[in-house]
Amino acid sequence: MFKLTTLAALSALAFTAQAAELPANLNWQTNWDDPVFASDKAKRGGTLRTHLSSFPLTLRSVGPDSNSGLRGYFLDEVPGLVTRHPDTLNWIPAIATDWAYAGDNKTIYFKLNPKAKWNDGKPLTADDFVFMLQFYRSKDIVAPWYNDYYTKTIANVVKIDDHTIAASTVDEKNPEELMRTVGGLVPRPQHFYASGKDKNGDGVDDNFVRKYNFKPEPSTGPYFVDDIKKGKSVTFKHVGEDWWGYDNRYYQNRYNVDKIRMTVIRDTDVSRQHFEKGKLDIYDLTLPEIWHEKTDGDAYKKGYIQKFWGFNETPQGGGGLWLNTAMPILDNINVRRGIMHATDFDGLIEKLIRGDYQRKPHAMGSGHGEYSWPDAKAPDFNIDKATEYFIKAGFDKIGSDGIRVNDKGERLSFELVYPLAFFTPRMAYLKEQSKLAGLEFSLKLIDGATGFKYVSEKKHQIAFINMGASETPGYWQYFHSDNANKPQTNNFTNFSTPELDKLIEQYRVEFDISKKHQQSKEMQRIIQEAAVVSPSYIVPWTRQGHWRWVKYPENPMQKWTDTLFTIGGAMGYSTFWLDADVKKETLDAMDDDKTFEPVTVIDDRYK
Repeated sequence: MFKLTTLAALSALAFTAQAAELPANLNWQTNWDDPVFASDKAKRGGTLRTHLSSFPLTLRSVGPDSNSGLRGYFLDEVPGLVTRHPDTLNWIPAIATDWAYAGDNKTIYFKLNPKAKWNDGKPLTADDFVFMLQFYRSKDIVAPWYNDYYTKTIANVVKIDDHTIAASTVDEKNPEELMRTVGGLVPRPQHFYASGKDKNGDGVDDNFVRKYNFKPEPSTGPYFVDDIKKGKSVTFKHVGEDWWGYDNRYYQNRYNVDKIRMTVIRDTDVSRQHFEKGKLDIYDLTLPEIWHEKTDGDAYKKGYIQKFWGFNETPQGGGGLWLNTAMPILDNINVRRGIMHATDFDGLIEKLIRGDYQRKPHAMGSGHGEYSWPDAKAPDFNIDKATEYFIKAGFDKIGSDGIRVNDKGERLSFELVYPLAFFTPRMAYLKEQSKLAGLEFSLKLIDGATGFKYVSEKKHQIAFINMGASETPGYWQYFHSDNANKPQTNNFTNFSTPELDKLIEQYRVEFDISKKHQQSKEMQRIIQEAAVVSPSYIVPWTRQGHWRWVKYPENPMQKWTDTLFTIGGAMGYSTFWLDADVKKETLDAMDDDKTFEPVTVIDDRYK
């Protein structure tokens, strides 16, 4: 019988892909009974035309600059072992068809679908999951978070046979958290990385970052990179009707388009004009100024373009203004506390966003249930409080330009970096409001992926960033000292304390879920008291426009539907399809000046 021993022994097993014996009397489980959420009316075919606001700095899914771009197609939104049903939130099969808990609170066995393939046609086997561990532990990928997580959290992946594995964690976890930790493991294609210089013998090319920067790897998903025009476009192509995933009822009638062509259009107004002229099939209408003010043109009035607004219950990630405490003046907590109260996100939401968004209660986001600190409340915009803190910090004089100065003549002025041009009016509003407290924000737009690189290298003073969400809040990447004052990490504030380090480390290994909840709440309290992130806003819905030939299921939204259509790097659940007959009908109608009824659909079941 296979037994887990020490981490060192487990690592040795992983690196040699050594097979182990399957225990007898395992209680194998599966779940084919949850409702399907795609439509049997879906049609296959066509090219979805969408856009990117900037060209990605890399097509790698790990390593420098990979946090922004198209990693959803290679990592985030491709099949892992199992996944959550987006409405019931039960575990359902993905690459694994069956699973069994070992009973040690560390290990789950998985039976892999023997038909699973990489989208370059190569078969997927247990060896690819074993290689995954080698890959993520390699220093050659230059990815500290992965190095840490796949060493200190994931203990091992052991091959039983070609289509059976055992995945284990370093520390004991309750069954739900154990499945969440190992069930989401995504394999890496061993055959793709097999050749190259590998002096340290970890299976990864010593020049990985440069060699694979624009060499897209195969994934288990239905789409592969078909064409790249650097700086201009990226096109993905469907594997075809024989994609292995279609044997899984939860994947049927999804990923219906043959191609997804993403054209780089940097300017928001230009991209919207392309959409309204029929050069793009879909368009994001999240921005209130677009939804409320710029969707009344002829294409909308004549029913050629339709509008959709669907609410969800997805966890919301952390974000807002991240203050780099390694920078002079920002290392003063009274300055940071003053900035919290001089930043008027509530007014921004009310006046510029028409109240469509909601204020984040805490820097770490929301929607995490018992993990969320119940007393969390975002700092209010309060000039008197801001002034009080600034004076405590020594900025007790006001210059001729209205900006506070201290005895050294230093002005209370900081560069505020933000990544997208359409944020400019919002940042300008924050800038004007902050002046009321004698604080100056010097605005600096740094485009998309380049901007994220700038911030991850800690060159910023203050940065406006909203991060993606996980099912439970993560703290290590944002606030552990391992990531402070280091480039290419997500500790954007460079803030850490021994107390917080200890809690983060305990949180990562805690078995008792109630204690884990308490640790999370305590960390959120510490982060809020440190005044290192001014919480921004959450968007608990998706809002998009589409030409009438883009169709979707009768019940389009699930609890965890974050986008109905594929927008840029977000693939979503891909339950939509293109109807060629309706497209011809629409184009003919436009030629004949025939109109249809305007359509706006609001799915508020999860409001």
